[in-house]
Amino acid sequence: MSEATGRTLDLDGQGALVTGGGSGIGLAVARRLAADGAVVTICGRTRERLDAAVADVEAGVEGARIVGVVADVTDEEAVAVAVRQADAAAPGGLRIVVASAGGSESIGPVTHLDREPWDRTIAMNLTGVMLALKHGAAAMVRNGGGSFVAVSSIASELPHPWFGAYGPSKAAVDQLCRQAADELGPSSVRVNSVNPGLVDTDLVGFITAGGPVLDSYTENTPLGRMGRPDDIAALVRFLAGPESTWLTGQNITIDGGQSLRRGPSLASVLEPLFGAAGLRGVVAES
Repeated sequence: MSEATGRTLDLDGQGALVTGGGSGIGLAVARRLAADGAVVTICGRTRERLDAAVADVEAGVEGARIVGVVADVTDEEAVAVAVRQADAAAPGGLRIVVASAGGSESIGPVTHLDREPWDRTIAMNLTGVMLALKHGAAAMVRNGGGSFVAVSSIASELPHPWFGAYGPSKAAVDQLCRQAADELGPSSVRVNSVNPGLVDTDLVGFITAGGPVLDSYTENTPLGRMGRPDDIAALVRFLAGPESTWLTGQNITIDGGQSLRRGPSLASVLEPLFGAAGLRGVVAES
């Protein structure tokens, strides 16, 4: 602990890249890593959001070292540039990569899914993680090791009906992390994923605002509340730091216990769109 700043410095001088760092879980992770002394680079698609995130971290963490780089995680050259900048920014080079960017445009019964939103969701959630891993891990290998953490979801394993491509893409993220952990272990690069339940972010504001879907989450969560971004950031920080140097290839659930029960029901939202028959797969003949 630094007496002058009140900050722990366990990550002092280590370069960290956080994709999707402009808001939500990614921003909370960036703030937590900066508080522990990491030299943080955040990336996202919107300059204004990145600038606001950098200002937020600088205001909350005295002496924070953080910059924002515009990059779409589905654009390989943009990801490569972000990795190079994060690597060059820190005295010890890039040692931590957190792939937090993600989301979904795909929703509805499987028999009604549209191909283009499916493809975009797979690209955002799976290909985006792969590109961050491809380029980030290569840098960490050159630097002598490091930690890669992907933000996945409990939907990777616990069925979430009518969530379209979201759950399958996150399941693939978990498997990618296990595979990469096996490959990269000999180079001292650890690879893990964290699997949150419902977390109170702008991305799911339509749920967290209240109603039957939130009720469905709450009644299936033993701890009785949704997660906060800082809850997830604490776990990511553990996986990034020296406390977890013998931990790799794990998909760690952090969901208030929801995975002990069942996934949420979107029926109240989707039945008006697809009908009760549509939700069980009925499609009118064309």
